[in-house]
Amino acid sequence: MRKISIVIPCRNEKLYIEECIRAINSAFLPDDFISKIYVVDGMSDDGTREIVQALQQEFSDVYLINNEKQLTPFAFNLGIYAGGKVDYVQIIGARHIISENYLIECVRILQEDSSIWCVGGKIINEYTSKVSKAVSLAMSTSFGMGIGNFRTLKVSGFTDTVTSPMYPYHVFEKIGFFDEVLIRNQDDDFNFRVTKASGKIYFEAGIFLKYFVRGNYKNLWRQFFQYGYWKVFVNKKHRIITTLRQIVPPCFVIYFMLFPFVFFLGNLFGLVALMPLIIYLILNLINSYKVKTKDIEFYQIALVFPILHLSYGFGYLRGLFDFFILNKKPSERNKQMTR
Repeated sequence: MRKISIVIPCRNEKLYIEECIRAINSAFLPDDFISKIYVVDGMSDDGTREIVQALQQEFSDVYLINNEKQLTPFAFNLGIYAGGKVDYVQIIGARHIISENYLIECVRILQEDSSIWCVGGKIINEYTSKVSKAVSLAMSTSFGMGIGNFRTLKVSGFTDTVTSPMYPYHVFEKIGFFDEVLIRNQDDDFNFRVTKASGKIYFEAGIFLKYFVRGNYKNLWRQFFQYGYWKVFVNKKHRIITTLRQIVPPCFVIYFMLFPFVFFLGNLFGLVALMPLIIYLILNLINSYKVKTKDIEFYQIALVFPILHLSYGFGYLRGLFDFFILNKKPSERNKQMTR
């Protein structure tokens, strides 16, 4: 009998954790497989733990693990350690509701091609508010997230990272576990290490997960600021720029910061310098119109794009300043999760 450990990092997710666990237990598995679910909880105080404990009475395969550090990379590693040496490790977010074929297809792909070390599926967004819908529509575009980002992929193929991934256990034996220093981008770092070790990451369009999008502009800014900030830390760790699309937002921010001063060189220089801004606004409008819906106007989506780009760019520049110029460790403020 082969084994899968399913790790769910979780904190204060009482609205979604039950549906998440029930979807996992309803998912198909090959006949010769068994699974165990490890909910690694960051000491939730909203009733999440009580829901999990009630589900333990119904499902014998559900385990509740305490994550006193309350941070994601610790949750990943605690869950993997708890499961011991198994055949596969599946990581699923507490807000991720997987399709019935998710597990069986991941196993099939990994068994058929040993060069693939990681598999994940596409995200189908569920909205908790109009703001969350506008955010998810913007994040579904290449303009919003960059060319090649897994959120925008429509066709199965190789990529640089996926969400809710499944790994053969031998991957952890070869490259180690998640870096617990990385409060953000720990999956980004891990998957870079996968590809660096010659493993492939596969996006399978035939499986999906439903994801409940958070709807708060302030937290969205903080979230993407941290993505940019921690991306620099990952770059410094590996001494390489892991993806080319990551440098576009900081360049965009630098452009905005320098733009007013160009006019001191003369009106002609100012008009020439105005062109990138005009192109950006046109692309913003085109993409906003393209994905708008009956209940979400284009201007609501158009507002999200600059939040995504500027927050990531400012975070990236702050990371460059902290990690390269000042040679500092990550700031305590940017270790705080955005919820």
